Amino acid sequence: MSTIKIDDIAFVRFRAPDLTQMRAFLEDFGLATAEHGGRLYARGSGDSPFLHVTELGDPGFAGLGLRAASIEDLQDLAAAEGARVEPLDAPGGGHVVRLTDPDGRLVEVVAGQAPASALPLPEREAWNTAAARSRLRQTKRVAGGPAHVVRLGHCVLNVSDFRAVERWYKERFGFITSDEIALTPEFSVGAFLRCDRGAAPTDHHTLFLIQAPSGPGFNHAAFEVADFDDLMAGHQQLKDAGRHAEWGVGRHILGSQIFDYWRDPWGHTLEHWTDGDLFTADDGSNVAGLTDLMGVQWGPAAPPTMG
Repeated sequence: MSTIKIDDIAFVRFRAPDLTQMRAFLEDFGLATAEHGGRLYARGSGDSPFLHVTELGDPGFAGLGLRAASIEDLQDLAAAEGARVEPLDAPGGGHVVRLTDPDGRLVEVVAGQAPASALPLPEREAWNTAAARSRLRQTKRVAGGPAHVVRLGHCVLNVSDFRAVERWYKERFGFITSDEIALTPEFSVGAFLRCDRGAAPTDHHTLFLIQAPSGPGFNHAAFEVADFDDLMAGHQQLKDAGRHAEWGVGRHILGSQIFDYWRDPWGHTLEHWTDGDLFTADDGSNVAGLTDLMGVQWGPAAPPTMG
């Protein structure tokens, strides 16, 4: 049994030497930005008050936020960890318990945030397929501009010792393995972990841990956009803005989502995605290999930087 069962990922934190440059990138990426307490906060169109935080400093990944179901869960977690429940000084308020994972990363578990007002998403006309003609006697026009990021879906972390870090996250937060990445029947290097929300469907993965040759560090964070047209409009916006494309557009094997990876001005990888798999706690776990991890159903092969 885990100490608590988290509901979802909440946010990712970064440091950067120039908040103006970061703001410009995030707005091209499809996030709405605002400064609060000397930090740059970025939100999507969903009800989360923020998804991405940047503070001034040397470039780097500064931490991961997870969302608990209640203040009571925070109190249970704090008691088990010898930590404190503290007010969260950020948009939406709420409370936080701050922990450090085995690789020294800040993990902030939050609850009680006031939801933000949802922002409108573009209305989309139906698709015409060979099997079903749903759009009749009208044209289809997709507006240009940034993608409409809705929410943060998952974060990928490079870890020093997969089994030790996996155990730490599972024992505290109740993650379930969706797909474990095995090099041999006896040796695994990573796993896609989903939230345990019982019968409620949840993303194929909220956290992915991978034991990387380069050692512990940030790999990427992934943001769900409105739909495939929205992802492609966002791709064009980032391309026209001269942003650094890393990998895409394609469809993953594990998780099944359509993906498009970009780098911020300091080299942190952020992903747009849509149409991912959803599972419940009853759907069990699978074992896969590196071919499935790095392969695609369609799209370009993974670049060396994604390895």
